[in-house]
Amino acid sequence: MASPFAERRWGSTSSPLRGPMTALAKTSVGSWVVRRSAGVDRRVLHASKGRFTVLGPIGAPTLLLTTTGAKSGLSRTSPLLYARDGDDIFVVGSNFGQERHPAWTANLLANPACTVNTAGVEVDAVATLLDGPERERIYRLFESDVTDVYSVYRDRTDREIRVFRLSAS
Repeated sequence: MASPFAERRWGSTSSPLRGPMTALAKTSVGSWVVRRSAGVDRRVLHASKGRFTVLGPIGAPTLLLTTTGAKSGLSRTSPLLYARDGDDIFVVGSNFGQERHPAWTANLLANPACTVNTAGVEVDAVATLLDGPERERIYRLFESDVTDVYSVYRDRTDREIRVFRLSAS
């Protein structure tokens, strides 16, 4: 059975932009730039119905995750990088290695029902917080298959970075 989460990337992981952009993202200034561009990326992803992203030229696997605000109860959408393993996809609450967890992770802890948009296809999903060896395995998958910037993010903070499995509901 094929994964319910669509796969379509534009750009390429072999793009000559990938190395310099990754090197920049590993710096504090680069993380600040990426954090500040998230709003632009969110608008690009919304306008293209999840088909295009600012990170597209480097072949980054990007999705739109829509959660319910833990405090507000309002719908909240976040552009995130993801990794695949089997039929599920995974997201990491690195928050660029900052000391606080990103708000979307608190939203998933309060209400694990969410919507995932990959390649313009929306899928209702349920999030599960990972721990122990499974959490470590998936985090290493992010470091090796998505971008090694996640190693830097882990080293910047003392908090345990949250990792979630997203399964179609």
